[in-house]
Amino acid sequence: MARVKRGVTTHARHKKVLEQSKGFVGRSSTTYRSALERLEKSLQYAYRDRRNRKRDFRALWIQRINAAVREHGLTYSRFIDGLKRAGIEMDRKVLAAVAYDDPASFAEIVRKVQAALA
Repeated sequence: MARVKRGVTTHARHKKVLEQSKGFVGRSSTTYRSALERLEKSLQYAYRDRRNRKRDFRALWIQRINAAVREHGLTYSRFIDGLKRAGIEMDRKVLAAVAYDDPASFAEIVRKVQAALA
């Protein structure tokens, strides 16, 4: 039986890892062993941070809404309660964008919320 030579497969796998690790600092981008370790760790960070990014943006939207609402004499939690009571279904991303880009429209939303709370 002929022996199996796997040089082509190994070379392709190594090449794939080294291409993905392009841009890493030092030996991590040129040596297969250290490149593989850095690549695996970087993929773990990427997986984790795709979820953390959602968390960070939600926190940013809440901060922007809170700042805009306090100008009208409300707190964030009272505002969200009022939104639910008024039947306004806007998510935090849209509310933050409206508060940032169009203060007049946001003031109208706040007015409706205050009426629902009263």
